[in-house]
Amino acid sequence: MNESLRIVRLANFVAPASGGLRTALRELGKGFKAAGHEPVLIVPGERYSDRETEQGRVITLPGPLLPGTGGYRVLIDKRRVAKLLEELGPDRLEVSDRTTLRWTGKWARRARVPAVMVSHETADGVLRTWGLSENLSRRTADALNVRTAHTYSRVVCTTEFAEREFVRIGARNVVRAPLGVDVMERHPALRDAGLREEYARVDEILLVMCSRLSVEKRPSTAIDAVDELVRRGRRVRLVVAGDGPLRERLEQRARERSLPVTFLGHLNDKGALGALQASADVCLAPGPAETFGLAALEAMACGTPVVASASSALPEVIGSAGATAADRGAAFADAVDMLLERSEVDRREAARARAECFGWGAAVESFLAAHDAVVTGQVHRVVPERVT
Repeated sequence: MNESLRIVRLANFVAPASGGLRTALRELGKGFKAAGHEPVLIVPGERYSDRETEQGRVITLPGPLLPGTGGYRVLIDKRRVAKLLEELGPDRLEVSDRTTLRWTGKWARRARVPAVMVSHETADGVLRTWGLSENLSRRTADALNVRTAHTYSRVVCTTEFAEREFVRIGARNVVRAPLGVDVMERHPALRDAGLREEYARVDEILLVMCSRLSVEKRPSTAIDAVDELVRRGRRVRLVVAGDGPLRERLEQRARERSLPVTFLGHLNDKGALGALQASADVCLAPGPAETFGLAALEAMACGTPVVASASSALPEVIGSAGATAADRGAAFADAVDMLLERSEVDRREAARARAECFGWGAAVESFLAAHDAVVTGQVHRVVPERVT
């Protein structure tokens, strides 16, 4: 086994306004580089570029916009991607797209390159959000997952929840590698009383949702929850940080119902996003197909508890520091009410303590283990101070 490996990573569906996947790719790349390896990331974009970054070399290949996705691009020129892979001569291949890039598993087999597929979402969960029945979604997902598990050396799942659909088909090459959060960048001290006053009065509950506004994220559940809370006489405000193809429809729904919802669009400023997360009372994470939920974990690192979909992996991530709910607005409203029954100090301390269980150092080491890669450099492990 070589000590220093060239780990080539491929990802589709990475847009300027996408959050979780971009964050994971960046932090893992930084970790691979710090550990003494050579990470190379290939993603689609508007035009070709090749540059050195903090996460290693990043190569952008021209890829068309996928209609109706709000900015996602895809790598569709297989010949060009294959040629680039041959030129790079990877020691390991890591693929973060279980659909349009699945062909790279066969390329890796022919090239005798160990390859891993990272499961960033459950296949049956995504299919259900797009309207397929539970039985059809499961059958289709099982067929897809059988081929994936057979083609790739390993399948990386970030939670036990994500692993279940592979266990169901009897796959034996699945490994667990949780993601993480930067607990020094996201912390409760970011809470800003002035910022909070911009969005909510002292007697109002400030809710926040940091999510891509697309079908699989089910952002409408958050709007329905606000509607229900208002109906119950709760004084609430919801701030939505994120963009996507459903934004116009959601804004129209909020206007028609005269709901107190503010849409900020995508926030490029990580500090501004952190301050918003820290200043909220509760974060809503309604995505039913989430296999980890980085935005929710970031909110918890800021001391803000989360209400998450019980259909997702987030109950496993947030533990007892938050609340879970069925995928209905009324259920989310019930969970918000339940969280707010706890004292503010208790719920914020519990959220922060739970987030501190997830660090990028451990995540990097787990991913490198999936690649059979040794740590020849220094993976940065943060031991945070208690910030309140």
